[in-house]
Amino acid sequence: MTAQPQISTSGDIAAMMKELGRGARKAAKILSLAPTDAKNKALREAAQALRASNDEILAANAKDMAAARAKGISAALLDRLELNDARVESMAAGLDAIAELKDPVGDIIAEWDRPNGLRISRVRVPLGVIGIIYESRPNVTADAGSLCLKAGNACILRGGSESYHSSRAIWSCLQQGLSAAGLPVEAIQMIPTTDRAAVGELLTMSDYVDVIVPRGGRNLIERVQRESRIPVFSHLDGLVHIYIDEKADAEKAQDIVFNSKMRRVSICGALETLLVNRAVADTVLPGILDDLITAGCEIRGDTSVQALDARVKPATEEDWRTEYLEPILSVRIVDDLRAAIDHIEFYGSHHTDCIITEDQEAAATFMREVDSAIVLHNASTQFADGGEFGMGAEIGISTGKMHARGPVGVEQLTSFKYVVKGNGQTRP
Repeated sequence: MTAQPQISTSGDIAAMMKELGRGARKAAKILSLAPTDAKNKALREAAQALRASNDEILAANAKDMAAARAKGISAALLDRLELNDARVESMAAGLDAIAELKDPVGDIIAEWDRPNGLRISRVRVPLGVIGIIYESRPNVTADAGSLCLKAGNACILRGGSESYHSSRAIWSCLQQGLSAAGLPVEAIQMIPTTDRAAVGELLTMSDYVDVIVPRGGRNLIERVQRESRIPVFSHLDGLVHIYIDEKADAEKAQDIVFNSKMRRVSICGALETLLVNRAVADTVLPGILDDLITAGCEIRGDTSVQALDARVKPATEEDWRTEYLEPILSVRIVDDLRAAIDHIEFYGSHHTDCIITEDQEAAATFMREVDSAIVLHNASTQFADGGEFGMGAEIGISTGKMHARGPVGVEQLTSFKYVVKGNGQTRP
């Protein structure tokens, strides 16, 4: 597919964005009425295109990786940016999995009869046109485009400048899928410029765009929340906590903490702060610290944690507020469950938090009182992922409370309308 040219001047950008908006709005109408079979065919054809284009995608990614290294981008962001054979296949498998999901469009959420004979149904409908702004991770191109398609929405994608070539190679495969299924290619569009002015234009296009989904760092999220004239599904920092309770199983805790932090440090579900009950700190914590430090993780702890291992560096106030996305972990010893909950409430981002305990009452208290989009009991925080939840993929994890919260998958990309059936009733 021929690449769209880079647009450079602000006038060109404004005109180009309006053209994208008009195309997306027209495609959204068609897609909202598209049969499930057509949408699923587009997804499966796009998955095959990804597999067939593996070498081209990796070549494009190599350009992005080289440019990112030249800029001195952190190891965590490089990990988010990098593609390989397994990650390309994972994207393709994700599209196949989304094709297998139930089509939410037209689903009757609830229905009831009124005494006057009216039959009322609440029915799922697409949101319309979704603008998606993301950084670093080119796989979001596949996840976002495919989820929007399945839910009957058109989308306008704006990937980060560092993933420009990778994202466009993936987007080309999505376009091939749409074309093969006879659906409008304007249903999944990608802004053909890295100029930040395009984001500003997108955030004001309320005539064409129904929802904005930002996925990236705090600076991006704050800019979108500040400038957008369109409703926003916010994905804030993944400041993830684990609390090890006094009745935790030590071996279980050691395995869960290590996996939560070190399986992949650059994802939003990675552990950033570990809280340990004082009653078990001397017995449980030394082994956990040794495992992490041996694996290359820097530990920043309070004075009690430092006393347990000379390799622990002192934690600052800022550490309790930091999403590292690197092999760095903050560790604090707390007096009890209440102190852990209070710490999470004060410092947390309401993303994902976990308790490790064999005390079911303590677990129930934690999961009831911790006000996060995802709360876990005795499981790795790296399960905070739409794919792991059986959603096929996710656009992001919403930390807000309006409309969507937690992994934003197919169902979360729909709204609803009321369908009222009568037989001549008039209101007295």
